[in-house]
Amino acid sequence: MDESEAVDQTAELVERVAAIDVAKASGMLCLRLPHERIEGRRTQRVWNVGATTNAILELGDHLLCQGVTRVVMEATGSYWKPWFYLLEARGLECWLVNARDVKNVPGRPKTDKLDAVWLCKLAERGMLRPSFVPPKPIPELRDLTRLRSVFTGERSRNRQRIEKVLEDAQIKLSSVATNLFGVSGRAMLEALIDGERSPQALAGLARGRLVSKHDALVEALTGQFDDHHAYLCRLLLDTIDRITVQVDELSQRITAQLAGIRLPEADGGAGRPRGAPGGTGEADLLSLVERLDEIPGSAGLQPR
Repeated sequence: MDESEAVDQTAELVERVAAIDVAKASGMLCLRLPHERIEGRRTQRVWNVGATTNAILELGDHLLCQGVTRVVMEATGSYWKPWFYLLEARGLECWLVNARDVKNVPGRPKTDKLDAVWLCKLAERGMLRPSFVPPKPIPELRDLTRLRSVFTGERSRNRQRIEKVLEDAQIKLSSVATNLFGVSGRAMLEALIDGERSPQALAGLARGRLVSKHDALVEALTGQFDDHHAYLCRLLLDTIDRITVQVDELSQRITAQLAGIRLPEADGGAGRPRGAPGGTGEADLLSLVERLDEIPGSAGLQPR
């Protein structure tokens, strides 16, 4: 839809601006440009664009042909990411704005079209400010650390489930062994699963400081552990082991990602890959981790 309207030329306007009301499958785009013939008037066009890669790239080419200098979009879940990064890669200046800065007037009808127009007019009059959007390696790093945190939490929940199974079998191993999944505790669990039921034999698997707690272990390992408990523990232990492998893989990936992040101040502003000649190596990397860990939403970078 094309429209034209008069505007107050005393205000400093962004001459060629676009705004996108993003959604999962599409985005409602509003484009506002100076009128080709009538001074003091502006044209407005609103249309729907698919959220596919090709559609967004085609839109980027169209906006460049129109001389658009700024594209504004509201932070909506993760739906804004393809629009922002693909249009930015096309050479357009993209602004991501906070929803609280784009609140509509109370009582005003609210549709995707009207939201796009409202957002575009705010951007046109310089009434918005861009949110900080970190370079792509930082969001990727956040994805990795968040996934590792999810996996770590799931591993802890499965360990708690094993403790419940042991409690159901009257096995009080966790009351004697500080770490149920240490070398000694794991050996005893594996023996229980394999069919060993003798408390004395199970206690004999203790290592380190647990050796001195033999009598307490015999008492704690006397219970009603049967094949049903063994089956549950086997499933849970296999799940824990699989998650541990995934957590280790993520930790390695996170370390590699950190090593590729550039620190401008490390070489006078030009930027240099971590670990390049002249850097401070591991100590410098630790400093980077500590600083990134302070950013809200990036918690979990520190190794566990």
